[in-house]
Amino acid sequence: MAASGTESAAWAGRLPGGGSTVSVIVATAIVVADMIGVGVFTSLGFQVKDIPSGFSILLLWTVGGIVALCGVFSYSELGAMFPRSSGEYNFLTRAFHPAFGFLAGWVSATVGFAAPVALAAMAFGEYGKSVFPGAPPLALAIGVVWLVSIVQLSGVRHSSTFQLVSTVLKVVLIVAFLIAGFVVGTPQPISFAPDAADFTHVTSAPFAIGLVFVMYSFSGWNAATYIIGEMRTPQQNLPRALLAGTLIVLVLYVALNAVFLYTTPIDKLSGQLDVARIAGSHIFGDIGGRIVGTMICVGLISSISAMMWIGPRVMMTMGEDIPALRLFAGKSSRGAPAYAILFQLAVASLMLFTRSFEAVLDFIQSALLFCSFFTVLGVIKLRVTHPDLPRPYRAWGYPITPLVFLLVTAFMMYYLLTERPLQSFFGILIMVSGLLIYAFFRKRTDRGPATASPDRD
Repeated sequence: MAASGTESAAWAGRLPGGGSTVSVIVATAIVVADMIGVGVFTSLGFQVKDIPSGFSILLLWTVGGIVALCGVFSYSELGAMFPRSSGEYNFLTRAFHPAFGFLAGWVSATVGFAAPVALAAMAFGEYGKSVFPGAPPLALAIGVVWLVSIVQLSGVRHSSTFQLVSTVLKVVLIVAFLIAGFVVGTPQPISFAPDAADFTHVTSAPFAIGLVFVMYSFSGWNAATYIIGEMRTPQQNLPRALLAGTLIVLVLYVALNAVFLYTTPIDKLSGQLDVARIAGSHIFGDIGGRIVGTMICVGLISSISAMMWIGPRVMMTMGEDIPALRLFAGKSSRGAPAYAILFQLAVASLMLFTRSFEAVLDFIQSALLFCSFFTVLGVIKLRVTHPDLPRPYRAWGYPITPLVFLLVTAFMMYYLLTERPLQSFFGILIMVSGLLIYAFFRKRTDRGPATASPDRD
């Protein structure tokens, strides 16, 4: 039953926790930092192997960005309606049922952020060898995770400054690399204008499969939804941060792939993993590898910082709702959810020492896609079942943009299910374990409005 406007406003306002300390600029920096990891620097080699066309490759990355924007519009509507930190945990709780929200929160709070943190840290250790010759990669990985965690524990103000500075430095280095590539690099005989053969490339299976991996590179466009409760005027600033961050990354991704193709022969890139280093050596010569390694290392620091910031907010919010997890709801005098940060640090460190993060990432990909799919579906569901709820922001292009996102995400889930059935099965087991734990906690969970869904008001 749809609630009245007055009742809906009162219900939506009953949101515990949070403090307005994060500006729209810092929130945008979190989105940019979380999105730009190593994916864009490593995936081109496998794309040009089957799609040897400059126009088709750039179109592939543009399409990926457009799909991400479709997700941005839907998440922005939900975030403006329910301005509480924790992303899908909050949204699925409100749109469907607390059990559904707990499932998403369980995945995110336990391994959903810790595994990507460990992977980014290990990549930092590997690329760091070109910057710090002789340094053990594992030591570098552990060191950067602990360093960033100490910054996060120091409070939101210091975290904001660190995040903004590291992200700006990341973007500046990428832009400098782009300029150097187009100015200093030797042009290759490649055209970015469309021709007749591009229709065949764009409608081919490799293009569709390539889009799956491009979308993984764009993952993180929803990062600011995990810290809504800490943002100033989130109803206005959340959509701005998500849109600005995703657009910035879209432009950088297309430009990076253009400079890789512009400066490096396709046959040198085809099938290669470290395309950025190969392109760097063609642009800068022998020192190209070290320059690219430094650029990626700086970028990974900001990515790790973003994930170590937003990940613990899921556990913090769950702790506000579930008595058994109350410990993680506690904040330091400077606003940091200390126990939640320490928990994610411990899990990420354990994954680094056991080298288990790669397997965990394989397992949780299907679960994360599942949660994103139903979050966007929740926008459509609430439009139908609760049309009178206040919507400070309404998804642009509705219902087309949500449907585009749902179709692409459904294809990605189908691809994982058919190509990686074992990993998908373990992903389902992780989600089922979350439901079992929710059932165990249910009798001890407060039945207050913080865990109510629209269908239960």
